[in-house]
Amino acid sequence: MFELLKTDAHSKARLGRLTTPHGVIETPVFMSVGTQASVKALDPRELREVGAEIILGNAYHLSIRPGIEIIRAAGGLHRFMSWDGPILTDSGGFQVFSLSRIRKIKPHGVEFRSHLDGTLLFLGPKEAMEIQRVLASDIAMVFDDCPPHTSTSRELQAAVERTIRWARECREQPRSARQLVFGIVQGGAAPALREECARALVEMEFDGYAIGGVSVGEPEPEMMKAIEATEPFLPAHLPRYAMGLGTPAQLLELIARGVDMFDCVLPTRVARNGTAFTRRGTINIKAAPNKADFRPVEEGCDCFACRHFTRAYLRHLLNVEEILGLRMLSVHNTHVFMKVMADARNAIAAGTFGEYRREFAANYRPTQRVLLARAAAAGR
Repeated sequence: MFELLKTDAHSKARLGRLTTPHGVIETPVFMSVGTQASVKALDPRELREVGAEIILGNAYHLSIRPGIEIIRAAGGLHRFMSWDGPILTDSGGFQVFSLSRIRKIKPHGVEFRSHLDGTLLFLGPKEAMEIQRVLASDIAMVFDDCPPHTSTSRELQAAVERTIRWARECREQPRSARQLVFGIVQGGAAPALREECARALVEMEFDGYAIGGVSVGEPEPEMMKAIEATEPFLPAHLPRYAMGLGTPAQLLELIARGVDMFDCVLPTRVARNGTAFTRRGTINIKAAPNKADFRPVEEGCDCFACRHFTRAYLRHLLNVEEILGLRMLSVHNTHVFMKVMADARNAIAAGTFGEYRREFAANYRPTQRVLLARAAAAGR
C-alpha cells in the first residue's frame, strides 16, 4: 500500500510511504543494488547503519547462480542473504535484452545463451514471475523489452507492444503472499509511445509503475524528457520508480519531476576505483594531494568511514589494494546517497524543497571520472 503524504507546491516532488511485507519505506528513496544477493562490499549491518530501507536483487542472475532451488531451500531471498528489510527484484529483462548477439525473441519470451557458460536458456513473463515468487521479494518487476536508445521507431514500437503483452502475462501469474508487482513503461524518447505504454499498463492495475529504458546510454536531456513524457500518465496514488538512476544531483531533479524510487550501482562501483561522492561533487581519493591529508572524506559527514578514517589512510589502503579502503568508500558513498534522500524528504515535509534543490545544484560539481563511470553504469 502506498500513501501520498504531501506534494511540493512548486514542483512535482512527493513525500510518500510504501508499506511492504518486510517493512515501511519512506519515499523518495534510493535503493542499493544487490544484484547477486549482496550489495558489493557492504554487509546488512552496514546497510542499516547508513540508512538503507530497501535493496535490489536480480531474478536473472540469481536464477543462474546460485540457482533458484538453493534459494527455495534457504527459505527465500531474505533468509538466504540475512536481510530482514524490503527487497525489490528486477525481472532480468534488461540483462537478457543486453545479450543482443546471443538471444532470440519469441512470442512468450527470449531464448538466449548464459553469459557464464553458454547454456541455452529461456526467460519470459511466466518464468520471470515464477523466479520472483520463489525469491519471495516484496516487490517484483514485470518482464519487459528494454531496447537500446539507438533503436529505430519500428523497433521501439515493437518493444512497446511486447512490453504490454508480456506485462499482461505477468499480471496473470501467481505471486508470493502480499508480493507487490510493478509494471515497466518503455518507449524510448518517443512521447507518444511512452503515453501508449503507460496507459495500457495503468489499465492492468499494477501496484506501482517504473520508467524503464532510461540511462541506457542516451544524453541526460533525453533521459529527462523520457521521464517527463511518462510521469503525467502514471497514477498519482501509486509509487513511481525510475530504473537505473542516477547521481545525487540527478536524483533531486527526478524527485522534482515526480519520481519516488531510484536505484543505481554508482555508489559502490566508483568506490572501487577510489572515487568518493560528497555533497559538493566527487573526490579522487587516490590523487596525490590526499597523501598527507588527514581530514575525513567529507567534513561534517557522520558515516563510520568519516568518523574513524582520514583521506590519507584511505588513499594508502587503496594504493596497497587493501579491501578495507574500497569498503569504507562504499560505506561513505552509500551514506551520501541515503542522506540526500533523507534531506529531500525533510525538505518536502517542511515546504523548502525548491530551496534545497537549488542550493544543492549550485554546489554540486561531478568530475569527469564519475561522468565516465555513469556512462559505464548505464542501464538497470
